[in-house]
Amino acid sequence: MSYVAAASAPLRKTGHIKLYGPEGFEGMRRAGQLTARALDAVAEMVRPGVTTEAIDQLIFDFALANGAYPATLMYRGYRHSVCTSVNHVVCHGMPNPRPLREGDIVNVDVTLVLDGWYGDSSRMFAIGAIPRRAERLLEVTYESMMRGIAAIRPGGHVGDIGAAIQDFVEPQHMSVVRDFCGHGVGQVFHDEPNIVHVGRRGEGPQLVPGMIFTVEPMINLGRPHVKVLSDGWTAVTRDRSLSAQFEHAVGVTETGVEIFTLSPKGYHKPPYQIA
Repeated sequence: MSYVAAASAPLRKTGHIKLYGPEGFEGMRRAGQLTARALDAVAEMVRPGVTTEAIDQLIFDFALANGAYPATLMYRGYRHSVCTSVNHVVCHGMPNPRPLREGDIVNVDVTLVLDGWYGDSSRMFAIGAIPRRAERLLEVTYESMMRGIAAIRPGGHVGDIGAAIQDFVEPQHMSVVRDFCGHGVGQVFHDEPNIVHVGRRGEGPQLVPGMIFTVEPMINLGRPHVKVLSDGWTAVTRDRSLSAQFEHAVGVTETGVEIFTLSPKGYHKPPYQIA
């Protein structure tokens, strides 16, 4: 796969990996931090009895109040500002009126477009007291994402990221979802390259300064297999086991990696210590 300067590339997926300069990284910092602030707001409101519809409305209002727009709203016909994936839902769960219950876990996936830049991130939230197996799943999923990010360095390969995640998760008797992956991001919502969360070190496209993409492993307590429901969006575990996901948008630098979507309030993983 070849590389192209983002400044000279069209604003669409072209089959090339776009390389961004300082202005691109600054745009992603602004968009990423706005998305992180939106997820911080979710952390401060989510509890038993809150609906995922209310989370969706919060994100919509937050985006418009800050001069941004939710990227998922009307994206390929999707009618919500956020994805909310509860318990055995792997990804792309749609907000609904059902109240969250004590013991639920929920992933909230937010992408806000600010001045043409896509800040893409997701976090897990524990609803009240959750079972220990769910706590452990959240811990392993977050750690796997951070290990994948730690593997990013110029001259490395995309396969290094997947290997770091897979080598950590599978000895925990959990599985890595293969059907969905991370992706290039920047001024295009879903771009090259795909960031698969399993792999072999030294394989795949080379990591080059200026690349911007997401790392977003989805980890299941059971087997990795998923199916998409009849709504065309909601992906669930085939064996009904719990699933979790964390996501950051990152950029490859001359010396390593920059994370654009870190929580400004330190709400990195549950349990969140709300001020």
